[in-house]
This record gives sequence, C-alpha cells and structure tokens, in this order.
Amino acid sequence: MIDIDGTSRTATRSSGVEHVVNVQLSTEYGEFLAVGYLDTDRGDEHMALVYGDVRSGDDVLTRVHSECLTGDAFGSRHCECGEQLSAALRAVAREGRGVLVYLRGHEGRGIGLLAKLRAMRLQAEGLDTVEANLALGYPDDAREYGAAAGILDHLGVRSVRLLSNNPRKSEALEQHGIRVGARVPLLIPPREENLSYLWTKRERMGHLLPHLGGLPGA
Repeated sequence: MIDIDGTSRTATRSSGVEHVVNVQLSTEYGEFLAVGYLDTDRGDEHMALVYGDVRSGDDVLTRVHSECLTGDAFGSRHCECGEQLSAALRAVAREGRGVLVYLRGHEGRGIGLLAKLRAMRLQAEGLDTVEANLALGYPDDAREYGAAAGILDHLGVRSVRLLSNNPRKSEALEQHGIRVGARVPLLIPPREENLSYLWTKRERMGHLLPHLGGLPGA
C-alpha cells in the first residue's frame, strides 16, 4: 500500500522498483495522486497516477502506458498514443477509481527516442513499423513490464481491467503476477496519417483493432 505523505523511499515487493514520492496532481481530467518510482535496474523513472481508492485491489481499471514523446507531448498523428493517454485518464476519472502507470524507457516500443525517429524515417520511405525496427537491428517490440507489475503490487492492486488493445501486454502482466480479469478496448478513430501504422499493428503484431478497415490503399 502507498503511504499518503510519500516521504519515504521503500522497495516494492518486486525487485528493482523503488517507491520514491507521492504528491497530489491536479489535471484537466481530475485530481490524481502522482506516485513516483525508480527502476533501480535500468535507471528509468516511472509514475503512477492514482484516482480514488484502489487499495481493495481487485478489478481496478488500469492503463499501462508506454512513454511516447512525439505522441504524448507533441500530438503526433503518426500514432494514437497521445489520444489513448487522454482517453485512459478520462476513463479512469469517469470510473471513480483506477490507475494509469506511465512507463519511461518504452519509447519506440523500447528502442529509444533517436532509434524511433530513425524508424519513422524508414517508414516514410516505405517500410512498415515492424520492418523499420528490424532493419535497424531491433526487435519489433523490446518492452518489458516487470516494473509495471511491481508498481501495481506496491499500490495494492491484485487484478486489473486493463485498458489496452495489445494481448502481449496482458500476457506480460499475468506472467509477473498481476491478474488481468478483463481487457477493456481503447479504440481511437484512425487518421489518414496513421491508418497504415495501425493496420500493421493489427495484422503483424496481433493488436485487437476491429474498428479498422482493410489494408490502406487496397
């Protein structure tokens, strides 16, 4: 469980993630408790935004969101990340109880910002998002979710209703001891600029995106 004053530094039950600080955070979506963590293995700094009382621990509406500077901060239309972030925070506030775990170090599905920009350039030249990562010598998805599970464990969350279209994310949390009782779709209307990207996520990475049509240009 979290202590409200947030002054202590405590290790979570999951090794490698250290709880550092709590602070109230007023946002356009509502009043959240921002809880800061340090990944002592990788050096990444993560944050959970907690809305309401999640300490009962069961079936907590949860978004595990990978850092995306271009989408989250700059509103890039190349992806749907920023819109998913906003939609998830609205959903949690509307629910009255929930958590958004924001994972740093996940930029570009774990390859880093500069490599992600290089991959975007390759996509502009005709490769899809999977081909671009592979062409640069990276896996299609290098993300790891142990830190997210450690954060949820520290918050007292035992099972989640996961806001995600990605079955791999559900499987990863389950492997780290967080039960996924349900997957809640987080579907954003596609744009012309990201339709091909989203189609690749569905067809090549297994994301559940039933609102998309067929192959762009077909």
